[in-house]
Amino acid sequence: MELLRQRAYARAGLVGNPSDGYFGKTISFTLKNFWAEVVLYEWEDVEIVLSQEDRSRFRSVKDLAQDVRLHGYYGGIRLIKATIKRFVEFCERNHFKLHDRNFSVRYQSNIPRQVGLAGSSAIIVATFRALMDFYGIEIPKQVQPSLVLSVETGELGIAAGLQDRVIQVYGGLVYMDFAKEHMTEQMGLQCGVYEPLEPMLLPPLYVAYSTGGSEPTEVFHNPLREKFRAGDQAVIAAMLKFAALAALAREAIVKRDTARLSTLVDENFNTRCSICQLAPKHVEMIEVARRTGASAKFAGSGGAIVGIYSDEAMFERLKNDLGAIGCQVIKPILDVP
Repeated sequence: MELLRQRAYARAGLVGNPSDGYFGKTISFTLKNFWAEVVLYEWEDVEIVLSQEDRSRFRSVKDLAQDVRLHGYYGGIRLIKATIKRFVEFCERNHFKLHDRNFSVRYQSNIPRQVGLAGSSAIIVATFRALMDFYGIEIPKQVQPSLVLSVETGELGIAAGLQDRVIQVYGGLVYMDFAKEHMTEQMGLQCGVYEPLEPMLLPPLYVAYSTGGSEPTEVFHNPLREKFRAGDQAVIAAMLKFAALAALAREAIVKRDTARLSTLVDENFNTRCSICQLAPKHVEMIEVARRTGASAKFAGSGGAIVGIYSDEAMFERLKNDLGAIGCQVIKPILDVP
């Protein structure tokens, strides 16, 4: 029996987020420390196998309620079902012929949940890759992130932008431009301009996360999107600034200007603070990291941070000080495509 195995890695937004959902620019990288994996093989029926994360037993009713608040009612199963549905519809719309063999699919993930490291989109990306392998269909790389996003926004009603899907499809380190004038329609989907950069140009980075203060991404994104649509001038100005910071960060990376890049990372977080009411636990992570001398910003919507450190002594201070408030600190293993 042939097993088709596909992975997608966690990601960290380095500069520019959350402007990807607002016609901005971002830079992100994937880290191979964490991944979602999908295994697909031919089977008599179409079957989605429950993973250990799709819990049906709980210690108490409070435990059940907390699990639903964080993970929804169906865990990763809803992501895979929605992905298969959207894949079939996309293939029908674009006249890709699907064979009639069935399959069983299962998934597992070690990406920390609800901390802003893109665990949900990783499951979707890995599932799409397995489906393309199984059916022998090639979807252009530039189109794939928009198709992944359509699963979350179109099928599941999750507010999100293209950043996570782009970096998880491309891997490595990518500069992304979502400006209206640069977006193009391909195969019925809106696509941005994506420029892979050399990951080895990056200075020493750390990522820290705390599951104790986790929350669904919608908690941050939904109110922000409402303000943007309502024409909130502060939010609109902030999105333009995020985009400008990303463009400057691209130059700093190419020139290996670590000091400049560190300043831009910090400014990204400061700009976010100016337009959002952020969770105190998440802000504390930033403050603790900056007291060591490192730069710091959210890696995503909250619960994980990313930044630049100067030497091993500073990294040890990051581990000790952030560990004291319940955070794990890692050196990201860069994904070099």
